Amino acid sequence: MGVRQRRVAVHDLEIGMFVSDLDRPWHMTPFPIQGFYIRSQEEIRALVSHCKWIEIDVAEERDSTEYDEAKAPVFTRRNAKRNSEETLQLPPLHIKNPVQHEITSTMKKELKFSQLLLGDAERAIDDVKASVRDGRVPDFEALSRVTRSMTSSVVRNPDALLWLARVRDNDEYTYQHALSTSIWALVCGRHLGLDEGLLNHLAMGCLLAHVGKADLPKELITNEHCLDFEQFAEFKTYVERGASRLQEAGLSGAVVSIVRGHRERHNGSGFPAALKGDRIPLLAKIAGLVDYYEALIEPRQGHTPLTPAQAVSQLFEQRNIEFQEDLVEKFIQSIGIYPTGTLVELNSGERGVVVSHSPSRRLWPRIMVMTDSQQQPLRSAKVVNLANFNDGRTPQEMLRIEGCLPFGTDGLKPNQFDVTGSESRWNLKRFIGG
Repeated sequence: MGVRQRRVAVHDLEIGMFVSDLDRPWHMTPFPIQGFYIRSQEEIRALVSHCKWIEIDVAEERDSTEYDEAKAPVFTRRNAKRNSEETLQLPPLHIKNPVQHEITSTMKKELKFSQLLLGDAERAIDDVKASVRDGRVPDFEALSRVTRSMTSSVVRNPDALLWLARVRDNDEYTYQHALSTSIWALVCGRHLGLDEGLLNHLAMGCLLAHVGKADLPKELITNEHCLDFEQFAEFKTYVERGASRLQEAGLSGAVVSIVRGHRERHNGSGFPAALKGDRIPLLAKIAGLVDYYEALIEPRQGHTPLTPAQAVSQLFEQRNIEFQEDLVEKFIQSIGIYPTGTLVELNSGERGVVVSHSPSRRLWPRIMVMTDSQQQPLRSAKVVNLANFNDGRTPQEMLRIEGCLPFGTDGLKPNQFDVTGSESRWNLKRFIGG
């Protein structure tokens, strides 16, 4: 069985169809990702209001004599798994008294402020884990200071700290995972309108979510996806081990609930308590989603990472299965299809890295171009704002992203270039080393 595309008039759409292309650019529509399954009549109405026709994916039978195009199945292998899993629909998320966070700092200024934060965070996490491992009561003061600084930085400018986390050289998986998930969570929470107090709890919970693994044998941690039933049963105890240790140490209930709930899943398929829906605290839902996303994209031994675009697509297919639908969509809106730090190739053949994105122009971020059209490194990088560059140009003249590249492709090193290129004369290299 294969998959092909079929053009369909929007008035003939049905729930369950996979929308693979539109008759207009995706950034001119409200849909947060290219390619999605129609889940409701509301989505059909939105498609009708924006398009005249769309392309859908259709499963092709091997025996063409049995194939009736008018009655062709619209479910492909991509959603076979989701059809066998329980889905759960909840009302939209409601944030009490949301805060409208404005950008109050430039990336240049914020990078100066934040350059030492990640190193301080590593040391603070190391101290807490060492205390847990040795049976001592952890001192959280240093980690609390780092968390407050991280929160303040992301509130002022959501791109700077995320950039540092994505392009820095660090081979220690545990630290990198904890730091990256906390920053993804802060960026998402900022977009949702959480106040700084809740953001502090969220960042601290993500930094400490895996602290219980300090009590587990190393082979369980390094082979999480290759464990047998008994080994996985022991592995899952890390959540309660960590939450209990933190609770005994007097950490706030909000942080403990994040640690305890970050492996729960929307449809009840998670652990340790198999909670579902609104029984999972909102901050724990965010922590669980960003923990999952980071695990998909981060490079580590024995694991081929997905590109951010692939990971976003996988998240989108988990709407109302493992993760609440509108939380997934809010997260995608907050980080973009191509998040800050993503290596990309343009239709010109040039390669570069995403510096920042605009929620209103999801497919046209700012790109720091690092190679020419023959993939030869430039002596000096240039920054191109695709939204500004493409304004007024014909589709044939537009510069666009052809796809994501795995981090480290052809030795591309964003931290060796000027992050704002021709738009500024300062050099990122002296801030992050390398």
